[in-house]
Amino acid sequence: MGSQSELTIASYDTGKSPTWCPGCGDFGIWISLKNALVKMGLGPDDVFLVYGIGCHGNMYSWMKTYACEGLHGRTLPVAQGIKLANHPLPVIIISGDGDGLGEGGNHFIHAAKRNPNVTVILHDNQLYSLTTGQASPTAKPGFKTKSTPEGVYDEPINPLTMSIAAGATYVARGFAGDAAYLTQLIVDAVNHKGFSLVDILQPCVTFDKIHTYAYYRQRVYRLDAEGYKPDNKATALAKAFEWGDRIPTGVFYQEEKPTSEDREAAIAELPLVAQPLEIPDIDSMLAEFI
Repeated sequence: MGSQSELTIASYDTGKSPTWCPGCGDFGIWISLKNALVKMGLGPDDVFLVYGIGCHGNMYSWMKTYACEGLHGRTLPVAQGIKLANHPLPVIIISGDGDGLGEGGNHFIHAAKRNPNVTVILHDNQLYSLTTGQASPTAKPGFKTKSTPEGVYDEPINPLTMSIAAGATYVARGFAGDAAYLTQLIVDAVNHKGFSLVDILQPCVTFDKIHTYAYYRQRVYRLDAEGYKPDNKATALAKAFEWGDRIPTGVFYQEEKPTSEDREAAIAELPLVAQPLEIPDIDSMLAEFI
């Protein structure tokens, strides 16, 4: 791993400039992620990022690390495969609320249940912005978009409650307009052993004139500043439903329990990438299972 004295946010530069809309919340998430990697001493060769499809996924071109961009909604199967192949390697998923909870909703639930040691950074702006502003699964009732010109009728998916109920072991929310706090949430999520989610309120300055930076700054508050303890599921679920004049940020729930990698006997001694490739004779192979 790179030492903190050697790493700066410039260590992750690809030489390409982002093409996000000026003021996009993705910039705050991008900066926070780079700052978090620097704080953890994780250089470009020390971490693997898996990107979904959407505006967030364009970060692939502007973030110098080992990475891949998967099929729409399929970040988590790819990330879990990488983790099984080389489980000591930190794996971070960069996903959107449409990519991760619409096309990828079923993968999300089952990944949280299995508790692999991966981190999901969810860009949550209530929109499919790359395709010019249709409502995503997190869109709130009444929100008018290109696909819902009379306002959203459906109840939204709540990434926090869904994660907690499904079995995620670290569940947090940040705000793209507070990079310092978001950086620390990402550090804590990556350092947590288990399935971790950082749901990020990410203003879309082009297609959403309601949920702006000013809208969130007037409402967000930090749970830890009010003495909240993230150790009770019932309390966490109640807090996760809070939305309106006050919107909580911070760690909603955290617990320690075995990961899916802990339960895989085949990688108990060595990661798959370090295991010998030669095929044993058939008798010794059968003896292992009979």
